[in-house]
Amino acid sequence: MGFYVNPPADAFKAILRSKTYIDKSGLIAYMNQVLETSRMLTCFSRPRRFGKSFAAKMLAAYYSRGADSRELFEDLEIAGMKDAQFEENLNRHDVLFFDMTSFISMADSINDTIRDLQSDIIHELKEIFPNCINENIKSLFKALMQVHAKTGRKFFIIIDEWDALFREAQENEELQKEYIQLLRSMFKSSQTSQVIIGAYMTGILPIKKYGTQSALTDFKEYTMLEPGVLTSFIGFTDEEVRNLCAEYNLEFDSARKWYDGYFPNKTGHIYCPNSIMEAVSNHRFGDYWTKTETYESLKTYIDMNYDGLKDAIVDLLGEKRCRIDTGTFQNDMTSLSGKDDIFTLLVHLGYLAYDMETEEVFIPNEEVRNEFIRAIREGRRPELAKAVRMSDKLLEATLCSDETTVARILEDTHET
Repeated sequence: MGFYVNPPADAFKAILRSKTYIDKSGLIAYMNQVLETSRMLTCFSRPRRFGKSFAAKMLAAYYSRGADSRELFEDLEIAGMKDAQFEENLNRHDVLFFDMTSFISMADSINDTIRDLQSDIIHELKEIFPNCINENIKSLFKALMQVHAKTGRKFFIIIDEWDALFREAQENEELQKEYIQLLRSMFKSSQTSQVIIGAYMTGILPIKKYGTQSALTDFKEYTMLEPGVLTSFIGFTDEEVRNLCAEYNLEFDSARKWYDGYFPNKTGHIYCPNSIMEAVSNHRFGDYWTKTETYESLKTYIDMNYDGLKDAIVDLLGEKRCRIDTGTFQNDMTSLSGKDDIFTLLVHLGYLAYDMETEEVFIPNEEVRNEFIRAIREGRRPELAKAVRMSDKLLEATLCSDETTVARILEDTHET
């Protein structure tokens, strides 16, 4: 049992102590299905505040040999599924779990992150698997290969905030390449399936593209653009929020207005988990986004003076939708070449929702709309600040079915 190798279940135990814990253990059933198959590598990206780390800690508690977590799971959904794989995999695997943001914060210099990461984990592997790893080994995957060669044991890899390095060192291409090379050595090697039984990476951004290809093509990706079978694990569902509102005497329609709006045409409704929990805790609906995210990042992207950006934002504030092409986005925060790239990034950051069927983006709810308004008022685009004021009048006219006023405001706004 260690910090990175076969961690205990303490982190997940602390999460379960919350009175308002929402059971997302069904994710384990999916991961069990894909273990040691061609789909065993999973990358599940979604915005801050959407429970990424909670899921990673849950999986670590479930799979890790260093945990004894039967009691933690016995009252959860996964234990009631009558699935033989639940017992077969419970605390039966060697888990390697690390949080990239933690390594970045502990490194003397961000340039040392990848070196320190490998050094620290290899040191722990040597303690847990004595006499298995050569003294001069510096490559993490080579260390895992040597452990497997001596013991026959395989590893389940969990990487939380996998893309933190791309966000924190946006201009450091050499460091990014070093990191991608580490990931490729583990997940795109001919020995991967011999040493690894599965992997789960979580972050905000999808896997970085080089040209039109992903840097790690063997991963099955689930994103805010294409959540697939994992849609219900992105946030809270309609039923989950309805039950919370009933339990804590909150108005469900208000919860929907404030925090709903993601993937409305797929699985009903998906809500921002952190905002719902804050509303439950404070017994008040309001804007909790700014407590965990600054609008500075949104302001930066809005201030980029790309053609068509202003008119598109005006439409979004007027509760319209904007069709975009997501294919040019390179899955980073620097290679932005136009409006479509910015809006695609904002989908991954949670500021916009995306409709797969119509390929349109829209502002999902009142809380996020407030963030747009703050960012515009503080930004360098005075014409958009004027548009905000006009959009409020537009909404009022729309609700009153005043078609003449609606037409006039839209015409004035787009001419600004």
